[in-house]
Amino acid sequence: MSLRAETASKPERFKLVVAVYVIFRRGSELLLLRRANTGYEDGNYGLVSGHHDGSEPLRAAAAREAREEAGVEIDPASLTFATVLHRSQDEERLDFFFEARSWQGELLNAEPEKCAELAWFPIDDLPENTIAYVRTAIVHWQSGTRYCEFWRET
Repeated sequence: MSLRAETASKPERFKLVVAVYVIFRRGSELLLLRRANTGYEDGNYGLVSGHHDGSEPLRAAAAREAREEAGVEIDPASLTFATVLHRSQDEERLDFFFEARSWQGELLNAEPEKCAELAWFPIDDLPENTIAYVRTAIVHWQSGTRYCEFWRET
């Protein structure tokens, strides 16, 4: 069998969707955004986040998302790894959470077409409509657990 035929007959490798999340903390409060007009979890609260676009370090992707969604600049090197969540809902994903301890600029809703509001909430009293897997990741981050899972039957 030729190398070309052997390569063509191999199944495609499994691929995960990778996303990054930024935890903004102010004392005992977290910044959450209420999703809108996206078709995914609209009306529910989550963190500043987005897909990893490839060809960029994860911290750089998180800093990019903070700029795009919250209008602030973050030095990627200053982002602290918080936790990673392996989850499955409609598709299997790896979600990397980073804590921003400092940033430049004023936090603002830089994507009003996708976000109804940015608001601060007590860490120990998050809104009832916080996205379930985001809540799970926050609980694990607070407890110091660096890896967690969120599995839903599809």
